[in-house]
Amino acid sequence: MNEVMNMFSNAAPDNVSTSVKMLLLLTVLSLAPSILILMTCFTRIIIVLSFVRTSLGTQQMPPNQVLVGLALFLTFFIMAPTFQEVNKQALTPLFNDKIKLDEAYDRASVPFKEFMSAHTRQKDLDLFLTYAKMDRPKSIKDIPITALVPAFAISEIKTAFQIGFMIFIPFLVIDMIVSSVLMSMGMMMLPPVMISLPFKILLFVLVDGWYLVVKSLLQSY
Repeated sequence: MNEVMNMFSNAAPDNVSTSVKMLLLLTVLSLAPSILILMTCFTRIIIVLSFVRTSLGTQQMPPNQVLVGLALFLTFFIMAPTFQEVNKQALTPLFNDKIKLDEAYDRASVPFKEFMSAHTRQKDLDLFLTYAKMDRPKSIKDIPITALVPAFAISEIKTAFQIGFMIFIPFLVIDMIVSSVLMSMGMMMLPPVMISLPFKILLFVLVDGWYLVVKSLLQSY
């Protein structure tokens, strides 16, 4: 009986370590959608791609699955240095039992904080710090994640809408020209969208629109 108890007591630390790792993995997987949407460049990319589709007036072309898939892989491409830093500084030492869970969390948050703070407006960050009555952080590591994430999110949305506005302008000009031509010809009953849509698609293809949009998104980071 004593031998059995000793066997269980000796195995307990390993079991606890394995349980902690499984708990960490499940926690990361459950929070992965929120982390992907609000702590990476995914928000800006998917909004801009949606603006492109709306400005073209193609409704469901490209389909939502294509836009989300493209935004997802662009996000992984842009965030690759950050993910590699998190894996190097936090995950690998944690899984090798070199650091504790708390230290791994602190290390993993630093690369994300550096990325988000680089693309967050000071005005947006001050909004949440002032509302929560927090002291002004002295460094990026001191910025609370609860204030940085929403500040980064609204900064990304604002930037995405600015890019979307610039995308809309040429297509809006085409719609106005087509509408004016149809009215001058007395074709009041013919929807201008039916006539302008082929011209907008032709213009977008001639200027290699998807290349320019993706290039602009990559250069914005």
